[in-house]
Order: sequence, then C-alpha cells, then structure tokens
Amino acid sequence: MIHRVVAVLVGLCWLFAASAADADPAPRLLGQGEMIRGRFVQDRVLAGFAKPLHSEGRFVLVNGKGLIWQGEMPFKTTTVISAAGILQLVDGQEAMRLPASRLPVLAHFYEVLGGALSGDEHLLQKDFKVAQGSDAERWHLVLTPARPDDVALGQVVSITLSGPDLADEVEIRKQTGDVDHLRFLDQAVTPAALSPEETRLLNALGE
Repeated sequence: MIHRVVAVLVGLCWLFAASAADADPAPRLLGQGEMIRGRFVQDRVLAGFAKPLHSEGRFVLVNGKGLIWQGEMPFKTTTVISAAGILQLVDGQEAMRLPASRLPVLAHFYEVLGGALSGDEHLLQKDFKVAQGSDAERWHLVLTPARPDDVALGQVVSITLSGPDLADEVEIRKQTGDVDHLRFLDQAVTPAALSPEETRLLNALGE
C-alpha cells in the first residue's frame, strides 16, 4: 500500500521542477489560487515482463488544496492526496483512507510539492540533486535522490522531465530496473474552480 502511495507522489515530481530552472524556456509556476487540469498516459516497464503496463486517466491539482488523480483504464480508480492524507477509491468504493499522521513521508512530499509550486527551490534541493538545461523549445531536468538511504526515494535512480512550459514528459527509473514513462496531455492552468464532486473528494480527507 505504501509503495502505491510513493509511486503516485513520485509521479508528481514533474511539478517539483517548477522551481528548479531559470533558463528560457523554463517551467511554469502555479500561483496561489490556480489549478492544473489535464490527462496522463503512463507506461510502466517492469523488469522481467515483455509488455509494459498501460494506463490512462486525468488529474486535477489545486495549489494549496491537493491532487485528484483518476485512472480511467484499465481500471477506474481515484486517488486523492492532500495535507490531511490520502484516499483511494476503486470503482467508486472506498478502498483506502490513510491520514497523514500515519504516513510521515506523505506529509514531507506534500510540503515539498507546496514549496515547489510557490517557487521555494530550497525544499526541492533537500531531496534531489538537480541537473538542468534547455534548447530552443524545451527545458530539461534530471533529478537524482540526494540521499540514497531515504525511505521514500531510495528506490528511485533518476527522474527525467521536460516540457515547453508545463512538463509533458517524465521518465522515472528505479533500482529494480522498472521504468515509468508518463506523458501529460491537454494541460490547462486556470483559476481554481472545482466541480461539486471534486470539492467533495478533497474535503473527504478532512472528515
């Protein structure tokens, strides 16, 4: 269960990059009261398996509120992460509810995420060594864990990100030989405007 939580949080590292580069082009910071909507496509290459595991879905990230990560195929799942904890639904039924007090790593990741979104580079550099660059159209970033013995990130070899402003490609390499490839599509940054169902999901962690 904890490994699934960490996998979702590591997937969020495309946003950690937002505070790490000052080249042109450079990552786009989220302002207070802004949100990102978009879709994700993930191919997970597992050591020893011939074919990658393919999944697709959509996400909503609200600065200062939390993340709703909804898988649509091959299964319908919803994972909600906020400062209060993590909630997971499978086919609309609650499968897991874990308060942040029971998972300190979640509170730490959420702190780093919030700092990155607001432009606090120091929080990012506590956890990662950062190599950055850019070409005429895209920025590129490679993150490697600063502490190999870190409970949450010790399984990660590197996280490579790139994009024209918002990151649209991420590769996560793990010590096991597994590799996650993520693409983010149809991303839009707007003032925060949640649907009633999205508000309910984010508030459910505080109930």
